[in-house]
Amino acid sequence: MAIPRFIDHVDLRVRNLAASTPFYDAFMTALGLHRITPDDSTEWTGYAYGDEKPLPTPFFGLIPDPAHAGGANRIAFAADSRREVDRVAAAVVAAGAAHVEGPELCADYHESYYAVFFEDMDGNRFEVVCHRAEAG
Repeated sequence: MAIPRFIDHVDLRVRNLAASTPFYDAFMTALGLHRITPDDSTEWTGYAYGDEKPLPTPFFGLIPDPAHAGGANRIAFAADSRREVDRVAAAVVAAGAAHVEGPELCADYHESYYAVFFEDMDGNRFEVVCHRAEAG
C-alpha cells in the first residue's frame, strides 16, 4: 500500500535569497534534493527530488522577504539512519548552521530518537531525525 503524500510543498521566508541559497544548496543536497530553479532566480529558489512539470511535488521553496524573522516553528526532515543524520549535520555545520544541537540521542522523546537541531541565518529552525533503533 502506498503511503499518501503528506506535504505538497513548503514556502519558507528568508531575508536575503542570494545570501541564503548557498546554505540551502548544501542542506537540501545533503537531504537528496536538487535545485529546480535557475541559479540567477530572484523571485524564489526551489528544491525537489523529481523533475515533474510544471512543478515537482513535494518541493521546498525559499521566498525572499526582507522583513522576515525566524520564529519558534521547526521543520523536521526524516532520515533513514543515524549515519544519515550525522552526514546532514556535518553538511549544515560546514554551510554555516547556527545554534546546532546534536546529533544526539533524545531519549526524552523516545528511546530511539536520534536528531540534530539547527537554525539557518534567518533563525528558521530545522531538525533531521531518525526514529530507528540502531547502534551509533
